[in-house]
Amino acid sequence: MIPPLPQGEGRGEGGTCRITRLTGFFVALLSVSLCSTALANSAIADKGMAATVNPIATEAAANAMKRGGNAVDAAVAAALTLGVVDGHNSGVGGGCFMLIRLPIGKYVAIDAREMAGAAATRDMFIRDGQADTALSQTGPLASGVPGSLAAYTYALKEFGKLKLADHLRAAADIAETGFTIDEVYARKLKGAAADLAKFPASKAIFLHKDGSPYIKGEIIKQPDLAKSYRAMAKDGIRWFYDGPFSQAAAKWMKENGGILTEQDFRTYRLELREPIFTTYRGYRIASFPPPSSGGVHVAEILNILETRDVKAMGAGSADFIHFTTEAMKLAFADRAHWLGDPDFARVPRGLVSKEYATNLAAKISMTHATPVPQHGTPEKAHDDIFGKHTTHFSTADADGNWVACTATVNTAFGSKVVIPGTGIVLNNQMDDFSVQPGVPNAFKLVGAEANAVAPGKRPLSSMSPTIATKDGRPILSIGAAGGPTIITQTLLALVNILDFGMDLEGALTAPRFHHQWNPDELKIEKSVGDAVLAELEKRGHKLDQSSGFGACNGVLLNRSGDKFTGVNDPRVPGAAKGVSGK
Repeated sequence: MIPPLPQGEGRGEGGTCRITRLTGFFVALLSVSLCSTALANSAIADKGMAATVNPIATEAAANAMKRGGNAVDAAVAAALTLGVVDGHNSGVGGGCFMLIRLPIGKYVAIDAREMAGAAATRDMFIRDGQADTALSQTGPLASGVPGSLAAYTYALKEFGKLKLADHLRAAADIAETGFTIDEVYARKLKGAAADLAKFPASKAIFLHKDGSPYIKGEIIKQPDLAKSYRAMAKDGIRWFYDGPFSQAAAKWMKENGGILTEQDFRTYRLELREPIFTTYRGYRIASFPPPSSGGVHVAEILNILETRDVKAMGAGSADFIHFTTEAMKLAFADRAHWLGDPDFARVPRGLVSKEYATNLAAKISMTHATPVPQHGTPEKAHDDIFGKHTTHFSTADADGNWVACTATVNTAFGSKVVIPGTGIVLNNQMDDFSVQPGVPNAFKLVGAEANAVAPGKRPLSSMSPTIATKDGRPILSIGAAGGPTIITQTLLALVNILDFGMDLEGALTAPRFHHQWNPDELKIEKSVGDAVLAELEKRGHKLDQSSGFGACNGVLLNRSGDKFTGVNDPRVPGAAKGVSGK
């Protein structure tokens, strides 16, 4: 179920890791670290930093460090706590990608993506010749076998200092006592209420007796989830994958038309992957490989941008937005055709080559939007291949361990199914497969045969946990939440910092834009200004204007290497908190 770490797993950067005086470091939507200052949207400190979507998760990470844990412990503590207080985004009923950089400069990429059950078929969501996406998004057919718990267990065993049970019991106390829901949680709950009401165990937790959802400021208690966490603390991962939970899940599935079985849970495996690496203007960028599309396409777009003087275009200019949008279109066209689980699909390594990016860049006109009728084909596309609603958190410590992890149950509250008696929400990750070629999923993404449903297969993801280094030293951990916009949010944060020299707060506050090829529209924040919007329309872009989207939190190490800056995305509730001192 959880493989040992292979000898020499991961790629080194060469040289030794310079250890700073800092102990913790966290990025993106969920971040974690030790803290001493009051909770705020941004913070500066010299020993650790956290920026998360919930202050309770920030405190959990800090407490783990205070008890002697390292960056891996802090990340797991935050993850398990977020499964309680931010359960519409992530939890043990979902999956994750975890990217770890070890002190010697090697990387470990833990793929704990959900897996389709053994009874899954290519056409399982087809009814009367047409895809029924309601089946892949809600209810018993929507879930794959969860992987997050396997990743957290493995990471702690190999690289942590504390026990899984310690983190589970701390989170269980929060689930039992209850927490006050914030604006985002209340909004997600309201949007999912009708579907949650279809399942008695879900309704009992998240809705009032009259069926109305809890609202901002009310307290939600989860006694069943607390019992589940304590059972896992006592019996370990076996309780989940080969014990009471898998038995309860299989029983519910059989009674309600699902396909997951005890054997599916028993045979779940995580995979250790080789990270994606690229260089960008003197920095080394490490990100996650397939079945994530995030690392591939962050690298592909960065490579295209590197062919031009982006800095001279100017941050937020029509030229910069136009050129980057055209690069996004080309990359997402490739995503739709080529990307899938590398254990099943032949995903070309050439997608991240500099030569391929140069060829793509030559197709871009600066005067008008260019139609992209289909994907590109990199050199040796069939020979040189990769080997076999969401939240993000990143961590680092003084020993040189860095973690970037993105976790999800997919859309808000996943499949909306809580397995009775457990309090655990199951994912709806089956919707991330291409349920029928050309049919969009919940995020309007389309796919091809490479991402078709198959037993034991992992669906394609946009999750993009990323670590940037300079001269062998980590300086930035970044990631995001928000479906396919995860890729473009991560990309823009990198470009804002590395090209335009913005500080972290400026980089995450700057206007965002996103194009995913299909539909052919440019999602863009109105804050770019009327003049820029008008010029983009003049060049032929169809605009989908937004007041704000996404959540991309981060932590940045300053140039002298002695202070971290943590910033919580201003578009969402959350907090950053740092620790300073001896």
